[in-house]
Amino acid sequence: MANTLKNSVQLIGNMGKDVIISSFDNGTKKANMVLATNDFYTNNKGEKIKQTEWHSLVAWGKTAELMAETLTKGNEVAIQGKLSSRSYDGKDGLTKYVTEIIVHDFFRIAKTS
Repeated sequence: MANTLKNSVQLIGNMGKDVIISSFDNGTKKANMVLATNDFYTNNKGEKIKQTEWHSLVAWGKTAELMAETLTKGNEVAIQGKLSSRSYDGKDGLTKYVTEIIVHDFFRIAKTS
């Protein structure tokens, strides 16, 4: 269990866009999406401020397929996964750095009236 806690992320937020699904020649599916989480704080003037963080999510295989089938922009969703960082050389010749959450499990939170 200690190994699974070393790199573990759990978030609840809202889908910022519809899921983008990609298929590869070997049949593997990949889903890319963005998740918005909100924090609130009170500034020194007593005003309530909302701060939104955007998270890049990636899912593979069956998880990717299920996310594409069940999630759309605006849905509230809980995800569990791990952080992954990578870099690549951009077209401008500069190294770009990306941090993503690799989703292992998720569930859509149903709205109640």
